[in-house]
Amino acid sequence: MGKFATLLLVVVAAFMLSACHDDSDQPLPPLQLADLAPLRDASWHVDEGVVRKHIARLMRNDSDSTLSDMRLRAYYGARRPLLWVDRLGSDDRADTVFSFLEDIPKMGFSADRFRLAQIERDLKRVRNLDFSGDEHDISHVLARLEYNLTKAYFTYAAGQGYGFVNPQYVLNHFDVKDSDSVHVEYNWLFDIPMAYAGKGFYEKAARKVAADSVGDFLRALQPDNPYYYRLLRVLDSDSLGAGQRSKVLCNLERLRWRFDDQPYKHQKFVLVNIPSYRLYAVDGDSVLSMRVGCGAMKTKTPLLTSRISRMDINPQWVIPRSIVEKDIVRHVGNRNYFESRRYFVRNKKTGKRVDFERVTWGMLMDKNYMVVQEGGAGSSLGRIIFRFDNNFSVFLHDTSSPGFFSRDNRGVSHGCVRVQKPFDLAVFLLGDKDEEVIDKIRYSMNADVSSLGKDRKPAEDDPLAELPPDTLDRTRIIGSYELKQNVPVFLAYYTLLPDQQGVFHPFADVYGYDRAIYKNLKQFVK
Repeated sequence: MGKFATLLLVVVAAFMLSACHDDSDQPLPPLQLADLAPLRDASWHVDEGVVRKHIARLMRNDSDSTLSDMRLRAYYGARRPLLWVDRLGSDDRADTVFSFLEDIPKMGFSADRFRLAQIERDLKRVRNLDFSGDEHDISHVLARLEYNLTKAYFTYAAGQGYGFVNPQYVLNHFDVKDSDSVHVEYNWLFDIPMAYAGKGFYEKAARKVAADSVGDFLRALQPDNPYYYRLLRVLDSDSLGAGQRSKVLCNLERLRWRFDDQPYKHQKFVLVNIPSYRLYAVDGDSVLSMRVGCGAMKTKTPLLTSRISRMDINPQWVIPRSIVEKDIVRHVGNRNYFESRRYFVRNKKTGKRVDFERVTWGMLMDKNYMVVQEGGAGSSLGRIIFRFDNNFSVFLHDTSSPGFFSRDNRGVSHGCVRVQKPFDLAVFLLGDKDEEVIDKIRYSMNADVSSLGKDRKPAEDDPLAELPPDTLDRTRIIGSYELKQNVPVFLAYYTLLPDQQGVFHPFADVYGYDRAIYKNLKQFVK
């Protein structure tokens, strides 16, 4: 009940009480409207049309341009119902939302950016019927409270529920692939399915206010990643420098993103963290950790989620067209270059090899042909590759050049992830740890398989030459193994990551993604 209505009831009760104690026989004189005239106050008169005019002015003067701000202006521009105020003032729904907003400084964000002080002052004015002055008459105050509270509510709800920065837009407009005077083309670096706060979200947020369930709505939107709250406590430390603080804020933001799949939802998974150049194969409390090599600055490893479904031992490497066009095509006709690297050309349509003498520059530039490296010892893919569906043709694999694992900066590949302990990872991926399968994988990864698929005939120029004995045990050779249960794999980017004891460790921002995220996040930062 509004304060004016409450005051009216008090006056009426006072008249009735005085009548009960009157010794005269005169009945209570009739209550006239004139008797209530002293209680009328023009400063308490609410005109919704005037309130909306003030909201329109606030919209025109608001230069913030986030998606939430655009949805805010679209909402009031369409003359949708007011959410927080009416002719009786404002009720406890506003208090509920403000109780959530009060945590914004603890998140490292600016209270001014969310207009918290002004919201608090206007809530007190409404509760105390303090409407004095041109800028603080009731229409001004209610309009300001309505607009600022919705602005903060929309921004906070969308940000806590889905993130304040859209990683798909930011990271896929980060790395320039090609440009001219008309357009810029970017490399696609982020391909993780996730949910976003679309138009329907803001419609739902408005309905939750009307249904008086805004508290439950906001509680359900809080990040569900357990590391978020641990990292939030790190932010509370007084010893953080500016650089450390921005690193914490960027990683808190990553933990708000609502990915369709997350490592903590699984008992068993593989996580590759690019900034630390490490792979973590986790099965409950058991963790297999190893060094990895990732994409170089010009050929960054993309961020993605998938499921490892197959292991190929001694795989052939279909060389990416970018490498063919940049490096290999200029060696056309150089037999030693091709044979020393065990490269050959295959027709994609027929699947047949092309005789070396027939290989031309135009053929290598033609997408109907591909350059392939034989599998086995010395292959760029090493002895085993772990395959999973993705849009980049990147995988986890062994390497024939393990020396780089001793380096700190292991950005060495064209996008794939090279693993330090490929056999251990293969065993980890097996569900039932079949000893026969493990033995075949071990044997195949170490055997000389150069004779596989060949007829072992002596060279034509020396038909009497003896071939070395074929010691290959073909019964133990395994070429490919389909996992009975696919294992989730996450190619991720965290510059702060906890160990098994929950202690966070910092890593260098090797690709510069923190800078890109913070550039968009700093508009909220205090």
